[in-house]
Amino acid sequence: MKSKKSSSHIMLWLSALAIIGYTNHMNAQIANGVYISDVDNVRHELKIDDNYLIYSEYSQSPAKFIKTMGGFYTTQNNTLNVKLEFNSAHQNDGVTELSIPISKDDGTLIFKTDPEVTFLPAESLEQDLDGAWLFATRGPDEGQERRGEESPRKTLKFLIDNRFQWIAYTTGTFQFHGTGGGSFSSQDGVYIEKIDFFSKDDTRVGATLTFKYEIKGKDWHHTGKNSKGAPMYEIWSLR
Repeated sequence: MKSKKSSSHIMLWLSALAIIGYTNHMNAQIANGVYISDVDNVRHELKIDDNYLIYSEYSQSPAKFIKTMGGFYTTQNNTLNVKLEFNSAHQNDGVTELSIPISKDDGTLIFKTDPEVTFLPAESLEQDLDGAWLFATRGPDEGQERRGEESPRKTLKFLIDNRFQWIAYTTGTFQFHGTGGGSFSSQDGVYIEKIDFFSKDDTRVGATLTFKYEIKGKDWHHTGKNSKGAPMYEIWSLR
């Protein structure tokens, strides 16, 4: 098991503006999915698709949100380059870009930092609603103005391999408004979330929320009751 000092080092390198690249003759491509590294009761969770990734850190027991960051990425010469859209610690560290040396070994993803961080791939699981979604409007859909990609104020919901996360943020200013995430299921019109971390209220961890969903074109109609028990109707648009 890694020491607490090692865990502290992991958070330090994630806050660095740039990390010197590690290169060789092969370019490491990262398979879409969820990657997990557990160090000293802190979970490091990486969710990644073809061009976007989200990294989050949280303690499981006791429950405590630590940080999250995400954005568009490319890989070149075994270096993961990320242009961040959001960073919950931006007010303190000012980080807007990352450059992380990486390698792969038997399906694991390794961040070649000091110390190295080894992520294990989570089980692959395809479900309805997998993808990246942006909040568009309150329902029902009556032709009202919608919030979209051009709006700096965004709420993103990212679902992949049984894991979900929503993030509210403002691009440009890097103002961070909140996040939450955990596991989910979506089947036969029923969408269920189990919360593993929640930046605004750690006491919400462990709660299970059940909603109804319907996919209409590129829209996800999300209905039920919010965390306060009030009726809710949201429309999310596939990014």
